[in-house]
Amino acid sequence: MKKKVCIIKLCCFLLFGMLLGCSNNPESANKKMELTYWTMFGGGDAAYMQEIVNQFNETHPNIRVKNIQLAWDEYYTKLVTGFAAGKGPDIAVSHVSRLPQLVNLEIVSELDPLAEKMDIEWETFNQNILDATMFRNKHYAIPIDTHPLIFYYNKKHLKTAGLLDESGKPIMEQSPQGFIDFFIRLKEALPKDVITYSFPTSGDDPYRLWWALYHQLGGDGILSEDLQSPDIDFDKAIEAANYMKALYHDYKVIPLHIGDFYQMFQSGSAAVLTTGVWATGIWEQTKDLQFGALPLPNIFEKEATWGDSHTLILPKNQNASLERQKAAITFANFVAEKTQIWAKAGHIPAKDTVVKSKEFKEMPYRSEYANAADNVAFPEKSVNNWPVKDILIRNLDTIWNGSASPEEAFRKIDQEIGDLLDKSLLTESP
Repeated sequence: MKKKVCIIKLCCFLLFGMLLGCSNNPESANKKMELTYWTMFGGGDAAYMQEIVNQFNETHPNIRVKNIQLAWDEYYTKLVTGFAAGKGPDIAVSHVSRLPQLVNLEIVSELDPLAEKMDIEWETFNQNILDATMFRNKHYAIPIDTHPLIFYYNKKHLKTAGLLDESGKPIMEQSPQGFIDFFIRLKEALPKDVITYSFPTSGDDPYRLWWALYHQLGGDGILSEDLQSPDIDFDKAIEAANYMKALYHDYKVIPLHIGDFYQMFQSGSAAVLTTGVWATGIWEQTKDLQFGALPLPNIFEKEATWGDSHTLILPKNQNASLERQKAAITFANFVAEKTQIWAKAGHIPAKDTVVKSKEFKEMPYRSEYANAADNVAFPEKSVNNWPVKDILIRNLDTIWNGSASPEEAFRKIDQEIGDLLDKSLLTESP
């Protein structure tokens, strides 16, 4: 009897040990694999992304994605330090403009070996967006959108001014003078309490409009081909800046130092606004706001606009199994396929197959500006993208506020970017 009890106890002990071993193995076939997913989204973006995550978890019983939302202002710092400490996520969001730095720091995994195993269909992505995610002809991210600068207008105000056609589009000649004439006529027709063009006098949005016009004029970035020195086309840069400056100071269609330029348009107190597509979701939830949305007008020779993209990356993890990496790429591809949900926030899906889908085409506004994705002038693949942008914004602001001429501002921009690149400790390798 004692012998039987001992045998039973031994069997129970061995079984318990086996179960314990399985429970400590995250890749166990008997346990759902959990992936950590880092995002920096807030507001409506956060809700739409969580909706996609929920759908994935419901349809993939063996994988659970945990969406960890980090604060925007500390996101990239935490991503880099998390990797250094071996505590990074399985999958994360990155802007296209940040990818060069992450690739250079060797934080991001090349996706091609995995993509081949998982049959990722790169040809279904918008080529302009996809090209911005590639380095040395290799894929380092799965793009999910682009969010360019576009043109919003209040249909009621344009109709009052006789500047709205039968299809609800602005009556505007797409040329430098045509754009100005449109605003002059609009300004003359509007009530005194409605401003013509709601737009800030400093910060990101004026920089984005300048970037768009510079590229419409034929400018091709601001750095040399090897990314080691500034290479600004001064004639085009100054022409774009002078054109914008005239809207503020000569034609006075943009009031100086508007407090909340979003609120002015949302309340119906402004006829036109240019900003990113992310505002679409805000406007359509605003009661009684009759608005339209179109790509930025082709004012100069070439169709171009400012834009960035959200992409999904796999931070390098030497301990990640092939199964875990496959699960991560499965999720990333799922998100890219479900971007008709993401488009509710206004973003343009990165997959042409989604943009061409009936579901997307039936969404109001988005299909009107979706072709802007083909004309986004993405930043160069430089690890210094963001500090260069800071230099541009700070000096461009002196043009709009009248404290410096475009010539003075761009001489300073050229010098400051040169100094930055000379002193940079980062080596350009992507």
